[in-house]
Amino acid sequence: MDKKNTVIGVLLIIAAVVSFYFSAKMAPQPAPRPAIETAPVANPIAQNQAPAPGPASSPHDAAFTAPVKTGAPAEFLTLKNDHVAVRFTTAGGAIASIELQKHAAVLGLPERYILNALHAAPALAFLDFPGADQDARYELVSHTATEIVYRARVGDRMEVTRRYTLAGSAGSDPYQIRHETTFRNLGGEPVTLPRGIVSLGTASPINAEDYGLYLNVGYYDGEDFEHFERSKLEGGGFLSSFGIGSKTDLPFIEQSAAVQWASVKNQFFASILTPDQPGAGIRIERVKVYPQAPVEDHRAYGVTGLAYFDFKPLAAHATSTWGATYYAGPKEYNRLANTDHFKKNEDKAMQFGFFGWFAKLLITIMTWVHNLIGGEAMKWGWGWAIVITTLFLKLVFVPFTLAASRSSKRMAKLAPMMTELREKYKDQPQKAQEAMLRLYKEYKVNPLGGCIPVLITIPFFIGFFSMLQSASELRFAAFLWAPDLSAPDTIARILGFPLNIMPLLMGATMIIQMRLTPTPTTDPAQAMMFKIMPWMFTIFCYNFSCALALYSTINGLFTIGQQMVINRMPEPELEKREPAAPGGMKNVTPKKKKKG
Repeated sequence: MDKKNTVIGVLLIIAAVVSFYFSAKMAPQPAPRPAIETAPVANPIAQNQAPAPGPASSPHDAAFTAPVKTGAPAEFLTLKNDHVAVRFTTAGGAIASIELQKHAAVLGLPERYILNALHAAPALAFLDFPGADQDARYELVSHTATEIVYRARVGDRMEVTRRYTLAGSAGSDPYQIRHETTFRNLGGEPVTLPRGIVSLGTASPINAEDYGLYLNVGYYDGEDFEHFERSKLEGGGFLSSFGIGSKTDLPFIEQSAAVQWASVKNQFFASILTPDQPGAGIRIERVKVYPQAPVEDHRAYGVTGLAYFDFKPLAAHATSTWGATYYAGPKEYNRLANTDHFKKNEDKAMQFGFFGWFAKLLITIMTWVHNLIGGEAMKWGWGWAIVITTLFLKLVFVPFTLAASRSSKRMAKLAPMMTELREKYKDQPQKAQEAMLRLYKEYKVNPLGGCIPVLITIPFFIGFFSMLQSASELRFAAFLWAPDLSAPDTIARILGFPLNIMPLLMGATMIIQMRLTPTPTTDPAQAMMFKIMPWMFTIFCYNFSCALALYSTINGLFTIGQQMVINRMPEPELEKREPAAPGGMKNVTPKKKKKG
């Protein structure tokens, strides 16, 4: 049995090391961006079809859209507030790009991050709307510091006016843009409007190290949020050989739905279109935002989204207006969840997952703590917010931990008796199991009692991990030696492998904690697993963000101190149940008094 357990343990360690090797090899390496193509390219998305491959094209070339470079014929104007600089274009009377004034593009450099910088179409532009789509050149009607109006005529029969208002007043969200398109029938006959295909914008990898794992287009239908990751458009892979997924790249994915809002996102930023009336469907396409990069380089691709709207026919000389709110900014839960302007659960764009409630609780507490200790004025503010939040949670869980510790110690006292039962019934496993259950019942011991703290903390750990996937607050937030809490704290590379300090500290605390904690089992196989778990966990989490490792390290340090205190507490006594009297009644015969 011991040899078998040893073999199992060795195999698990080998598997973890192999996983570490490949994860380190696959870890993002600093790399220069490929050169951006400056010559104008075709825009097949405007024709609502995939680009046709040329003579030298590979199969991959037919399954992505080329980005549009707005050329000289278009004119641009910018509206600004303290948070965004929105660049409008006469090409489609739409949004060319949005510069985020509060967010750097690269750590330590003055350039700001720009949404929709390279795109398949300007955001909010119409597609397949001859005379009024992105190929049309709108006339500038008026503009102020907060509003801009464009107009285009479609032949002699219709006029299209597009109005944009940038939020700037107190109480309004500064990342929001209010938009209204008014269709006016100029003739005496009814006009049938084509289906409205509205560009949601294009999301690109966040930086040169981003392989696009978080790029997706999603929508909310009033009940559920569904999203389509960029990887769903990428064919091939191991599972495709078994009929799961496509063997070739897909040009697009379409979905019919009552779209309450739709989003295009990367890891930390989102563009969210919330129409006044629900849409009819959504479409996602892969965009090669860096055309000169190799087709197999995942960093070269972004995603673009289109939302479908069914416009009603216009009666003679009638007008109709299509309105929507467009959010372009950071994925901040408190902003998306609490702003009065958001009424349709736009916070679901955070994608916190199954343990979303825990993620929401953690980001809310952490944000409150951050503001309490001084906010951005506090050095390493977000790091200290993580530390304080972790300690607060540990204090809340102390009663559960104490109860579990008593249960583990009582289990340890049963170990000799359980060993005897195993030897006695070594050839009769069913009887051995029954005997152990009677032993647990006789001494009022719960064999699962020692697992309670782990079961309680797992949802918080997963919730924290989910929250870190999209919390833009932690991007470029420094703490101690780590310049960015949202990324691994790599201080050097040895033969190409990253040296990350915080995960090593996390692993050390887990190993010490395991040695201090009584093993809640006498099964050799389970005991082996408990010993191997810290090593495996360290390897699997090695390339996770520094914030997650910081949370686990503080959690482990608190647990070590707590366990040292617990180990000095009086040992709990085993309480044996009184044997039941015949007939199932307890023996309640009073003890005889001693004679004086």
